[in-house]
Amino acid sequence: MQDNLNSSSWSRWILKCAALYNIAWGSLVLLLPEETLRFAGFQTPVDYPALWQCIGMIVGVYGVGYWIASGDPQRHWPIVFVGLLGKILGPVGFATGVLTGDLPGQMGWTILLNDLIWWLPFGALLWSTLRSHLITTSGYAFDTFDDDPVRELRTQFGDSLFELSDKSPQLVVFLRHAGCTFCREALADLGQQRSEIESKGAQIILVHLGDKNAVADLLTRNNLIDLPRIYDPDCRLYQQFGLELGNFSELFGWRVVLRGLKAAIVDRHGIGAVSGNALQMPGAFVVHKGKFLKGFQYTSASDRPDYVRFVYESLCDSDQITKKADVSPTVVEC
Repeated sequence: MQDNLNSSSWSRWILKCAALYNIAWGSLVLLLPEETLRFAGFQTPVDYPALWQCIGMIVGVYGVGYWIASGDPQRHWPIVFVGLLGKILGPVGFATGVLTGDLPGQMGWTILLNDLIWWLPFGALLWSTLRSHLITTSGYAFDTFDDDPVRELRTQFGDSLFELSDKSPQLVVFLRHAGCTFCREALADLGQQRSEIESKGAQIILVHLGDKNAVADLLTRNNLIDLPRIYDPDCRLYQQFGLELGNFSELFGWRVVLRGLKAAIVDRHGIGAVSGNALQMPGAFVVHKGKFLKGFQYTSASDRPDYVRFVYESLCDSDQITKKADVSPTVVEC
């Protein structure tokens, strides 16, 4: 993983800039209420300048909080979250006030400088904090040199992936958490394509990381409850297969969102509570005799592989190699 598990310099710099800005703005409002009110578009004198000064003091106090948070942004993420929440609700209140005629449109400059320009850096800081938290609480935080989950992790029947792959080709499907609509869609696809996949000579193994009961319910719904499955809450096997945590565009890009709405609502796969590592990317591999035959490259969480075609192509490619080596091919006729 490329993520720096320590607080990065850019996040400290962002919070210090926000702190200095808030303290400066709050001080100006406190010391020069009439002048700052005129800049905001209000006609002066106003009836209650002390109320405006109170707002300035609140903004200044936020600045003190940001300065404290800059010492360890990941530890003090709630301060950043509350700050971002205020910077989102502020423009909402401003828009409402403009529509009702209670606030002047010129105050938009204040909203721009105090709130809107901070959305992206504060959001990026919280995103970085979330990724780092999920890394430190999973297998991504540890040295994997001596880790061998292919042999160590077991299915509910007591077999390892290495042992099963030695018997026959295995389609290994790494799922996202059970609440994700794309996980539900993948299981529905596997339920529909299972007989064709097995007719090609491959067996299916599922790897999941979330709530066991939630996964079992989905498997029962799609007639997959008898399939071997490996519970991998620390994402050790995911990591061994080269699957990483998704970035923002891979998980929440506009194409992903549109596909998610279609899968959840139109195709009726629905969504559920997050259980497990919510940023973990899915994957699909065909493994035989302890070796990778082929892997499906996900470019986003919403990618939808054709599992039958994927298995067919994987075993065909493998057969071409084994035929050259004069080894018995699989059951697929290529």
